Order: sequence, then C-alpha cells, then structure tokens
Amino acid sequence: MDHRIHQVPRQHALQFPATQNPKTNNPSLDFKTILQEQQELKVSKHASERLQERNIQLNDRQWQLIQDKVTEAKQKGVTDSLVVMNNTALLVSTKNNTVVTAMNLEEASNRIFTNINGTILINE
Repeated sequence: MDHRIHQVPRQHALQFPATQNPKTNNPSLDFKTILQEQQELKVSKHASERLQERNIQLNDRQWQLIQDKVTEAKQKGVTDSLVVMNNTALLVSTKNNTVVTAMNLEEASNRIFTNINGTILINE
C-alpha cells in the first residue's frame, strides 16, 4: 500500500463557479456604515423618567434632527455631548447612542456639566 500523498494537477481539481452576492459586492455598503445606519438614538430609563417628570415632549422631527446631529458629532470624535435645543437640554452618550438625562433649560441654566467633550446647539 502506498502511503505517499499525491498532488492532483490543477486542471483536474474540482472548480466551482464563483458566485457573487450583490449585498457583499457593493463597495459603498461596508459593515461600519450599515451598523451606523441601523443605530437609533436610545433613551435610558433615567432619561425617560426625567422626560415624563419634567413634561418634556419632542416630536419625531426633533428626535430625527437630534439623531442626525449626534451621528455627525460621533463622526467628529465626540463621545459625550450636551444637546441644547429650544427649552430642552439633553445629555447624550454619542459613544452608546443613548440619551442619558433630560432637563428643561431653566433647570440647566445654573448647572455645570462635566465629562462632556462636545456641545450640540440646535435652533429649532
């Protein structure tokens, strides 16, 4: 019995046709882009309670505007941001895409905000 390993010439090896997946061959859709597009702005339990407690209401258009600006800030390297719009101030972790807390502008006027490295001003 012959225990040697023999190499099969390349022309005799099985060759399968290369299939192309249209989703993976689109160079404009890389994993990072798809992941960023799927991330929506989340509201922490604490922030949700503060929004209700302080009667702060934001419509869908305002939330979308905040989401867009938070995404833009994240691309510029901001990890924790203060978002100021109309009569509302939100502390947002852009790293986690999460609203951490919310307050009206009267409450925020005499406060010092620490551990933020960016501010987003939205004139709505």
